[in-house]
Amino acid sequence: MHHATTTPVPTLALNDGRTIPQLGFGVFQIDPQDTAHAVSAALEVGYRHIDTAQMYGNEREVGEAVRASGLDRADVFITSKLHNRCHRPADARRAFAATLDALGSEYVDLFLIHWPLPTLYDGDFVSTWNTLQEFQADGRAQSIGVSNFQVDHLQRLAAECDLTPAVNQIELHPYLLNHDVDAYGQAHGIRTQAWSPIAQGHVLGDPVITAIADRLGRSPAQVVLRWHIQHGNIVFPKSTTPARIIENHDIFDFELEPHDVNAIDGLDRGEAGRTGPHPATMAVVPG
Repeated sequence: MHHATTTPVPTLALNDGRTIPQLGFGVFQIDPQDTAHAVSAALEVGYRHIDTAQMYGNEREVGEAVRASGLDRADVFITSKLHNRCHRPADARRAFAATLDALGSEYVDLFLIHWPLPTLYDGDFVSTWNTLQEFQADGRAQSIGVSNFQVDHLQRLAAECDLTPAVNQIELHPYLLNHDVDAYGQAHGIRTQAWSPIAQGHVLGDPVITAIADRLGRSPAQVVLRWHIQHGNIVFPKSTTPARIIENHDIFDFELEPHDVNAIDGLDRGEAGRTGPHPATMAVVPG
């Protein structure tokens, strides 16, 4: 059996001169009462990047875990995302202040527009993006970016705004390579962050992946996360199981051969592989 090591997590440069740990810990769908415990376990294992959002309802518990860890705030990279109800500039400003209050921090390392919501707010995500630029200008958001933006949304920001997003966080996994969005980001200096990196577990039983995992003596999840790392994606797998939290972090002491990477690339199902909403039509504003 493979034993966990403490190989350091690589950091990637962002287009604003800052850096981000390539592997993080996600807290999507972790109940607030379980979040502090899960984040504490992740920080203990060596994760130094936590991905939360206003809509997850667990920012406060993330902040508690970071403080309880004894780590310097500067040593933990925290991402949060704007609530879908709060795209209008005044609402975004209020919501962002509430995020800092919940985290108990003077700043967030990365703040994202969670969804473009092109059918809501008269299709105006440009004024929202300009508002995020204010947060970066005053230092309360070290870096800013977007999530679930399609190529046409990114092109609109490029045409109408001063600043290019540092990242675009999109659904991306072996069944949805999301190639056009990822390629646009690579061409324009926007880092791709992959949410749902194992397709909510759907890819873990794929015979292509299990065969590679068996041959390498690794778990299917480790193989898929390693595939992301070798593609240059930023990933933040989510788990509340201590053994999984350790396993997901332990992906830096082996490499996939190019033919294995290509075999996994070949699993792409295009739109049929999508597990979440399509950004062009996603219009849900939760109550």
